[in-house]
Amino acid sequence: MNFLKSPIYWLLACAPIAAALDAAHAPAPVVFLLAGLAIVPLASLIVHSTEEIAARTGPAIGGLLNATFGNLPELIIAMVALRAGLLEMVRASLIGALLANLLLAMGIAFILGGRKRHVQEYNPAAARTYGSIMLLAALSMVVPAAFNRFLADSAPRHAAALDTGVCLVMLAIYVLYLVFMLRTHPDFFSVVKGKDDQHGPSWSKLRAGATLVGASLGAAWMSEVLVGAAEETGHELGMSPTFIGIILLAILGGAAESGAAIAMARKDKMDLSVGIAMGSSIQIALFVTPVLVLASHFVAPEPLRLSFTRVEIGALFFGVLIGITVAADGRANWFKGVQLVGFYLILAALFYLLPAATT
Repeated sequence: MNFLKSPIYWLLACAPIAAALDAAHAPAPVVFLLAGLAIVPLASLIVHSTEEIAARTGPAIGGLLNATFGNLPELIIAMVALRAGLLEMVRASLIGALLANLLLAMGIAFILGGRKRHVQEYNPAAARTYGSIMLLAALSMVVPAAFNRFLADSAPRHAAALDTGVCLVMLAIYVLYLVFMLRTHPDFFSVVKGKDDQHGPSWSKLRAGATLVGASLGAAWMSEVLVGAAEETGHELGMSPTFIGIILLAILGGAAESGAAIAMARKDKMDLSVGIAMGSSIQIALFVTPVLVLASHFVAPEPLRLSFTRVEIGALFFGVLIGITVAADGRANWFKGVQLVGFYLILAALFYLLPAATT
Protein backbone atom coordinates (compact mmCIF):
# COMPACT_ATOMS: atom_id res chain seq x y z
CA MET A 1 0.00 0.00 0.00
CA ASN A 2 1.39 3.37 -1.00
CA PHE A 3 0.81 5.68 1.94
CA LEU A 4 1.49 8.77 -0.16
CA LYS A 5 -1.58 7.90 -2.26
CA SER A 6 -3.77 7.22 0.80
CA PRO A 7 -3.95 10.39 2.91
CA ILE A 8 -6.14 8.65 5.50
CA TYR A 9 -3.06 6.74 6.69
CA TRP A 10 -1.28 9.97 7.50
CA LEU A 11 -3.55 10.04 10.52
CA LEU A 12 -1.47 7.22 12.01
CA ALA A 13 0.90 9.97 13.13
CA CYS A 14 -1.78 10.98 15.63
CA ALA A 15 -1.23 7.76 17.62
CA PRO A 16 2.17 8.52 19.22
CA ILE A 17 1.19 12.17 19.64
CA ALA A 18 -1.99 11.18 21.50
CA ALA A 19 -0.06 8.76 23.72
CA ALA A 20 2.59 11.38 24.53
CA LEU A 21 -0.01 14.03 25.35
CA ASP A 22 -1.94 11.55 27.48
CA ALA A 23 1.21 10.75 29.46
CA ALA A 24 1.85 14.49 29.86
CA HIS A 25 -1.72 15.01 31.17
CA ALA A 26 -2.65 17.35 28.32
CA PRO A 27 -6.25 18.62 28.03
CA ALA A 28 -8.61 15.66 27.64
CA PRO A 29 -10.45 16.96 24.53
CA VAL A 30 -7.16 17.20 22.60
CA VAL A 31 -6.16 13.66 23.60
CA PHE A 32 -9.64 12.36 22.77
CA LEU A 33 -9.61 13.97 19.31
CA LEU A 34 -6.13 12.70 18.38
CA ALA A 35 -6.83 9.18 19.64
CA GLY A 36 -10.10 9.12 17.71
CA LEU A 37 -8.38 10.25 14.51
CA ALA A 38 -5.71 7.57 14.97
CA ILE A 39 -8.36 4.84 15.22
CA VAL A 40 -9.78 5.70 11.76
CA PRO A 41 -6.78 4.43 9.69
CA LEU A 42 -6.29 1.50 12.08
CA ALA A 43 -9.89 0.46 11.50
CA SER A 44 -9.35 0.76 7.75
CA LEU A 45 -6.28 -1.48 7.96
CA ILE A 46 -8.24 -4.08 9.96
CA VAL A 47 -10.99 -4.18 7.34
CA HIS A 48 -8.56 -4.31 4.39
CA SER A 49 -6.35 -7.04 5.86
CA THR A 50 -9.46 -9.08 6.73
CA GLU A 51 -10.64 -8.79 3.11
CA GLU A 52 -7.24 -10.00 1.93
CA ILE A 53 -7.44 -13.06 4.21
CA ALA A 54 -11.06 -13.71 3.21
CA ALA A 55 -10.05 -13.72 -0.48
CA ARG A 56 -7.87 -16.76 0.29
CA THR A 57 -10.21 -18.68 2.60
CA GLY A 58 -13.43 -18.61 0.55
CA PRO A 59 -16.82 -16.99 1.19
CA ALA A 60 -17.94 -19.01 4.23
CA ILE A 61 -14.85 -18.46 6.38
CA GLY A 62 -14.46 -15.02 4.81
CA GLY A 63 -17.94 -14.06 5.99
CA LEU A 64 -17.12 -15.15 9.51
CA LEU A 65 -13.83 -13.23 9.45
CA ASN A 66 -15.57 -10.10 8.23
CA ALA A 67 -18.20 -10.50 10.94
CA THR A 68 -15.52 -10.81 13.59
CA PHE A 69 -12.92 -8.30 12.45
CA GLY A 70 -15.04 -5.85 10.45
CA ASN A 71 -16.51 -4.56 13.69
CA LEU A 72 -13.36 -5.13 15.73
CA PRO A 73 -12.75 -1.42 16.41
CA GLU A 74 -16.24 -1.10 17.96
CA LEU A 75 -15.64 -4.25 19.98
CA ILE A 76 -12.25 -3.06 21.25
CA ILE A 77 -13.52 0.39 22.22
CA ALA A 78 -16.55 -1.12 23.97
CA MET A 79 -14.46 -3.73 25.81
CA VAL A 80 -12.09 -1.07 27.11
CA ALA A 81 -15.06 1.06 28.21
CA LEU A 82 -16.65 -1.97 29.89
CA ARG A 83 -13.49 -2.65 31.86
CA ALA A 84 -13.50 1.00 32.94
CA GLY A 85 -17.10 0.64 34.14
CA LEU A 86 -18.55 3.07 31.57
CA LEU A 87 -21.67 0.96 31.01
CA GLU A 88 -23.93 3.85 30.03
CA MET A 89 -21.48 4.91 27.35
CA VAL A 90 -21.23 1.36 25.99
CA ARG A 91 -25.01 0.97 25.77
CA ALA A 92 -25.25 4.28 23.94
CA SER A 93 -22.45 3.32 21.53
CA LEU A 94 -24.37 0.19 20.48
CA ILE A 95 -27.42 2.24 19.53
CA GLY A 96 -25.17 4.85 17.94
CA ALA A 97 -23.35 2.31 15.77
CA LEU A 98 -26.65 1.08 14.35
CA LEU A 99 -27.87 4.60 13.61
CA ALA A 100 -24.52 5.71 12.16
CA ASN A 101 -24.50 2.84 9.65
CA LEU A 102 -28.18 2.84 8.78
CA LEU A 103 -28.80 6.60 8.63
CA LEU A 104 -25.53 8.53 8.34
CA ALA A 105 -23.34 6.20 6.23
CA MET A 106 -26.13 5.02 3.94
CA GLY A 107 -27.50 8.56 3.68
CA ILE A 108 -24.16 10.07 2.64
CA ALA A 109 -23.69 7.15 0.23
CA PHE A 110 -27.05 7.92 -1.42
CA ILE A 111 -26.23 11.64 -1.64
CA LEU A 112 -22.75 11.29 -3.14
CA GLY A 113 -23.70 8.34 -5.34
CA GLY A 114 -26.77 10.14 -6.68
CA ARG A 115 -25.08 13.49 -7.19
CA LYS A 116 -24.44 12.82 -10.91
CA ARG A 117 -26.92 9.99 -11.43
CA HIS A 118 -30.70 10.16 -11.66
CA VAL A 119 -31.28 6.79 -9.96
CA GLN A 120 -28.99 4.06 -8.66
CA GLU A 121 -30.42 0.55 -8.55
CA TYR A 122 -29.59 -2.39 -6.29
CA ASN A 123 -31.17 -5.72 -5.35
CA PRO A 124 -34.50 -4.97 -3.58
CA ALA A 125 -34.82 -8.58 -2.35
CA ALA A 126 -31.50 -8.26 -0.52
CA ALA A 127 -32.51 -4.88 0.93
CA ARG A 128 -35.82 -6.27 2.20
CA THR A 129 -34.03 -9.28 3.71
CA TYR A 130 -31.54 -7.01 5.46
CA GLY A 131 -34.44 -4.85 6.61
CA SER A 132 -36.49 -7.68 8.12
CA ILE A 133 -33.46 -9.01 10.00
CA MET A 134 -32.63 -5.49 11.21
CA LEU A 135 -36.17 -4.95 12.47
CA LEU A 136 -36.08 -8.31 14.26
CA ALA A 137 -32.75 -7.38 15.85
CA ALA A 138 -34.06 -3.99 17.00
CA LEU A 139 -37.17 -5.54 18.55
CA SER A 140 -35.00 -8.20 20.22
CA MET A 141 -33.04 -5.40 21.90
CA VAL A 142 -36.23 -3.55 22.89
CA VAL A 143 -37.82 -6.50 24.75
CA PRO A 144 -35.16 -6.87 27.49
CA ALA A 145 -34.76 -3.08 27.59
CA ALA A 146 -38.45 -2.68 28.45
CA PHE A 147 -38.24 -5.44 31.09
CA ASN A 148 -35.10 -3.91 32.63
CA ARG A 149 -36.65 -0.44 32.76
CA PHE A 150 -39.99 -1.38 34.29
CA LEU A 151 -39.60 -4.71 36.10
CA ALA A 152 -35.91 -5.15 36.97
CA ASP A 153 -36.27 -3.73 40.50
CA SER A 154 -38.93 -6.28 41.43
CA ALA A 155 -37.33 -9.21 39.58
CA PRO A 156 -33.58 -8.58 39.13
CA ARG A 157 -32.71 -12.25 38.64
CA HIS A 158 -35.35 -12.60 35.95
CA ALA A 159 -34.03 -9.48 34.20
CA ALA A 160 -30.49 -10.89 34.14
CA ALA A 161 -31.76 -14.24 32.87
CA LEU A 162 -33.76 -12.51 30.12
CA ASP A 163 -30.69 -10.54 29.00
CA THR A 164 -28.60 -13.71 28.77
CA GLY A 165 -31.34 -15.69 27.03
CA VAL A 166 -32.01 -12.99 24.45
CA CYS A 167 -28.28 -12.66 23.72
CA LEU A 168 -27.92 -16.39 23.12
CA VAL A 169 -30.90 -16.36 20.76
CA MET A 170 -29.48 -13.34 18.90
CA LEU A 171 -26.13 -15.10 18.44
CA ALA A 172 -27.90 -18.21 17.14
CA ILE A 173 -29.91 -16.10 14.67
CA TYR A 174 -26.71 -14.41 13.51
CA VAL A 175 -25.00 -17.74 12.82
CA LEU A 176 -28.05 -18.95 10.87
CA TYR A 177 -28.12 -15.61 9.00
CA LEU A 178 -24.55 -16.30 7.82
CA VAL A 179 -25.57 -19.80 6.72
CA PHE A 180 -28.58 -18.37 4.86
CA MET A 181 -26.55 -15.66 3.15
CA LEU A 182 -23.42 -17.64 2.30
CA ARG A 183 -24.59 -21.24 1.86
CA THR A 184 -28.28 -21.85 1.22
CA HIS A 185 -29.60 -18.65 -0.42
CA PRO A 186 -26.68 -16.64 -1.86
CA ASP A 187 -28.86 -15.86 -4.90
CA PHE A 188 -30.95 -13.53 -2.72
CA PHE A 189 -27.93 -11.25 -2.43
CA SER A 190 -26.80 -11.20 -6.07
CA VAL A 191 -25.92 -7.87 -7.68
CA VAL A 192 -28.42 -6.11 -9.92
CA LYS A 193 -25.97 -5.00 -12.59
CA GLY A 194 -22.32 -5.27 -13.40
CA LYS A 195 -19.90 -7.85 -12.14
CA ASP A 196 -19.10 -8.70 -8.59
CA ASP A 197 -16.12 -6.62 -7.51
CA GLN A 198 -14.38 -9.47 -5.73
CA HIS A 199 -10.78 -10.08 -6.67
CA GLY A 200 -7.95 -12.29 -5.59
CA PRO A 201 -5.60 -11.38 -2.79
CA SER A 202 -2.97 -8.75 -3.53
CA TRP A 203 -1.12 -9.16 -0.23
CA SER A 204 0.87 -12.15 0.96
CA LYS A 205 -0.49 -14.24 3.85
CA LEU A 206 2.27 -12.93 6.09
CA ARG A 207 1.58 -9.29 5.25
CA ALA A 208 -2.18 -9.65 5.73
CA GLY A 209 -1.81 -11.51 9.04
CA ALA A 210 0.86 -9.17 10.39
CA THR A 211 -1.18 -6.10 9.40
CA LEU A 212 -4.30 -7.50 11.07
CA VAL A 213 -2.47 -8.25 14.31
CA GLY A 214 -0.58 -4.95 14.32
CA ALA A 215 -3.66 -2.83 13.52
CA SER A 216 -5.70 -4.67 16.17
CA LEU A 217 -3.05 -4.04 18.81
CA GLY A 218 -2.83 -0.41 17.73
CA ALA A 219 -6.60 -0.03 17.93
CA ALA A 220 -6.59 -1.55 21.42
CA TRP A 221 -3.85 0.88 22.49
CA MET A 222 -5.64 3.93 21.11
CA SER A 223 -8.94 2.73 22.57
CA GLU A 224 -7.37 2.77 26.02
CA VAL A 225 -6.30 6.39 25.45
CA LEU A 226 -9.65 7.36 23.90
CA VAL A 227 -11.81 5.89 26.66
CA GLY A 228 -9.49 7.26 29.34
CA ALA A 229 -10.11 10.78 28.05
CA ALA A 230 -13.80 10.32 27.25
CA GLU A 231 -15.37 11.22 30.60
CA GLU A 232 -13.25 14.32 31.20
CA THR A 233 -13.86 15.41 27.59
CA GLY A 234 -17.59 15.18 28.22
CA HIS A 235 -17.33 17.30 31.35
CA GLU A 236 -15.19 19.98 29.68
CA LEU A 237 -17.31 20.22 26.52
CA GLY A 238 -20.70 19.82 28.15
CA MET A 239 -21.35 16.41 26.56
CA SER A 240 -23.13 13.61 28.37
CA PRO A 241 -21.76 10.03 28.36
CA THR A 242 -24.77 9.10 26.26
CA PHE A 243 -23.92 11.67 23.56
CA ILE A 244 -20.25 10.64 23.51
CA GLY A 245 -21.23 6.99 23.11
CA ILE A 246 -24.11 7.39 20.66
CA ILE A 247 -22.41 9.91 18.35
CA LEU A 248 -18.63 10.22 18.79
CA LEU A 249 -17.58 6.66 19.66
CA ALA A 250 -20.04 5.20 17.16
CA ILE A 251 -18.75 7.32 14.27
CA LEU A 252 -15.08 6.76 15.11
CA GLY A 253 -15.46 3.01 15.62
CA GLY A 254 -17.35 2.51 12.37
CA ALA A 255 -15.35 4.97 10.27
CA ALA A 256 -13.76 2.34 8.02
CA GLU A 257 -16.98 0.54 7.13
CA SER A 258 -18.88 3.78 6.65
CA GLY A 259 -16.13 5.01 4.36
CA ALA A 260 -16.27 1.78 2.35
CA ALA A 261 -20.06 2.07 1.90
CA ILE A 262 -19.69 5.66 0.68
CA ALA A 263 -16.81 4.78 -1.66
CA MET A 264 -18.80 1.93 -3.25
CA ALA A 265 -21.79 4.24 -3.84
CA ARG A 266 -19.59 6.80 -5.60
CA LYS A 267 -18.44 3.99 -7.93
CA ASP A 268 -22.11 3.08 -8.59
CA LYS A 269 -21.74 -0.28 -6.82
CA MET A 270 -24.88 0.11 -4.75
CA ASP A 271 -25.34 -3.56 -3.93
CA LEU A 272 -22.00 -3.49 -2.14
CA SER A 273 -22.72 -0.12 -0.55
CA VAL A 274 -26.11 -1.12 0.87
CA GLY A 275 -24.75 -4.53 1.88
CA ILE A 276 -21.92 -2.92 3.87
CA ALA A 277 -24.14 -0.34 5.61
CA MET A 278 -27.07 -2.63 6.47
CA GLY A 279 -24.94 -5.72 7.00
CA SER A 280 -22.75 -3.90 9.50
CA SER A 281 -25.85 -2.81 11.42
CA ILE A 282 -26.98 -6.43 11.59
CA GLN A 283 -23.55 -7.47 12.86
CA ILE A 284 -23.66 -4.83 15.60
CA ALA A 285 -27.13 -5.89 16.75
CA LEU A 286 -26.89 -9.67 16.49
CA PHE A 287 -23.18 -10.23 17.11
CA VAL A 288 -21.42 -7.36 18.87
CA THR A 289 -24.22 -6.60 21.34
CA PRO A 290 -24.64 -10.14 22.73
CA VAL A 291 -20.87 -10.69 22.81
CA LEU A 292 -20.44 -7.55 24.93
CA VAL A 293 -23.28 -8.51 27.29
CA LEU A 294 -21.85 -11.99 27.83
CA ALA A 295 -18.25 -10.74 28.10
CA SER A 296 -19.23 -8.10 30.66
CA HIS A 297 -19.71 -10.87 33.25
CA PHE A 298 -15.95 -11.40 33.13
CA VAL A 299 -14.36 -8.02 32.29
CA ALA A 300 -16.65 -5.34 33.74
CA PRO A 301 -17.21 -4.30 37.38
CA GLU A 302 -20.84 -5.33 36.90
CA PRO A 303 -22.74 -7.04 34.04
CA LEU A 304 -23.85 -4.94 31.10
CA ARG A 305 -27.64 -4.84 31.05
CA LEU A 306 -29.76 -4.12 28.01
CA SER A 307 -31.48 -1.36 29.95
CA PHE A 308 -31.60 1.28 27.23
CA THR A 309 -33.41 4.50 28.07
CA ARG A 310 -36.80 5.27 26.59
CA VAL A 311 -35.22 7.88 24.31
CA GLU A 312 -32.60 5.37 23.08
CA ILE A 313 -35.33 2.79 22.43
CA GLY A 314 -37.37 5.33 20.48
CA ALA A 315 -34.35 6.47 18.45
CA LEU A 316 -33.42 2.87 17.65
CA PHE A 317 -36.92 1.82 16.59
CA PHE A 318 -37.70 4.86 14.45
CA GLY A 319 -34.19 4.99 12.99
CA VAL A 320 -34.41 1.36 11.88
CA LEU A 321 -37.96 1.85 10.58
CA ILE A 322 -36.98 4.88 8.48
CA GLY A 323 -33.78 3.26 7.23
CA ILE A 324 -35.39 0.04 6.01
CA THR A 325 -38.39 1.90 4.55
CA VAL A 326 -36.19 4.24 2.49
CA ALA A 327 -33.95 1.40 1.27
CA ALA A 328 -36.59 -1.28 0.60
CA ASP A 329 -37.46 -0.51 -3.05
CA GLY A 330 -33.98 -1.04 -4.48
CA ARG A 331 -33.68 2.48 -5.94
CA ALA A 332 -31.43 5.16 -4.48
CA ASN A 333 -31.30 8.89 -5.19
CA TRP A 334 -29.76 11.90 -3.51
CA PHE A 335 -32.99 13.06 -1.84
CA LYS A 336 -33.40 9.72 -0.06
CA GLY A 337 -29.93 10.33 1.33
CA VAL A 338 -30.98 13.78 2.53
CA GLN A 339 -33.88 12.22 4.42
CA LEU A 340 -31.61 9.72 6.19
CA VAL A 341 -28.88 12.22 7.09
CA GLY A 342 -31.46 14.81 8.15
CA PHE A 343 -33.09 12.44 10.62
CA TYR A 344 -29.65 11.45 11.96
CA LEU A 345 -28.79 15.11 12.61
CA ILE A 346 -32.12 15.56 14.41
CA LEU A 347 -31.32 12.60 16.66
CA ALA A 348 -27.79 13.93 17.27
CA ALA A 349 -29.22 17.28 18.39
CA LEU A 350 -31.72 15.48 20.62
CA PHE A 351 -29.02 13.50 22.42
CA TYR A 352 -26.74 16.53 22.75
CA LEU A 353 -29.50 18.57 24.45
CA LEU A 354 -30.95 15.65 26.41
CA PRO A 355 -30.86 16.19 30.20
CA ALA A 356 -28.64 13.63 31.93
CA ALA A 357 -31.45 12.43 34.20
CA THR A 358 -33.77 11.43 31.34
CA THR A 359 -34.56 7.69 31.30
